[in-house]
Amino acid sequence: MATGRPREFDLDERLDRALEVFRRHGYEGTALSDLTEAMGINKPSLYAAYGNKAALFSKALDRYSAGPASYVQEAMNAPTARAAAETLMRGSVDLNTCEPRGCLFVQGALATGPQGDPARAEVAARRDAGQEALHERFERALAEGDLPAGTDTEALARHIWAVTYGLSIQATGGATADELHRTVDLVLSAFPRPDATP
Repeated sequence: MATGRPREFDLDERLDRALEVFRRHGYEGTALSDLTEAMGINKPSLYAAYGNKAALFSKALDRYSAGPASYVQEAMNAPTARAAAETLMRGSVDLNTCEPRGCLFVQGALATGPQGDPARAEVAARRDAGQEALHERFERALAEGDLPAGTDTEALARHIWAVTYGLSIQATGGATADELHRTVDLVLSAFPRPDATP
């Protein structure tokens, strides 16, 4: 029985190449020719291995979450609410002040035409899921007494998430890691502390 010709390239390694292209140019700014050139494969091979451009972008987002942006999951597993916030913000600074600058979840599909609507919707859904995960982490912190009674955990999560993505945008604009870490210091200085033990 005949079998298909085996692939002659490493799927993850070529996906990493595609990820870098998407990070530099965004979803809509990336042409299929950019991808095939960077990945060193032809269009039929790209489609056979990854699907269309939107499917490849989705796989690149997964790769980004598990790799460069893995600090987000580390934040959710941090021992305290403050540590979670700090891990998230400092991770954003460290990632986005390296080349290529900018967060794939913020700028990857921020402004697209109608053809890019599915990519934009997917990125927005992933951002929302991250914010909701942080909200749940803060809810747990509240129940454990790690945040003061009455803390609006939803507003706190939205605040930290907004700062985290704002740091990414400023990094893209050229802000230095030192400047952005000082911003994180200021945010943390006002972070709610657990109620004092009577």
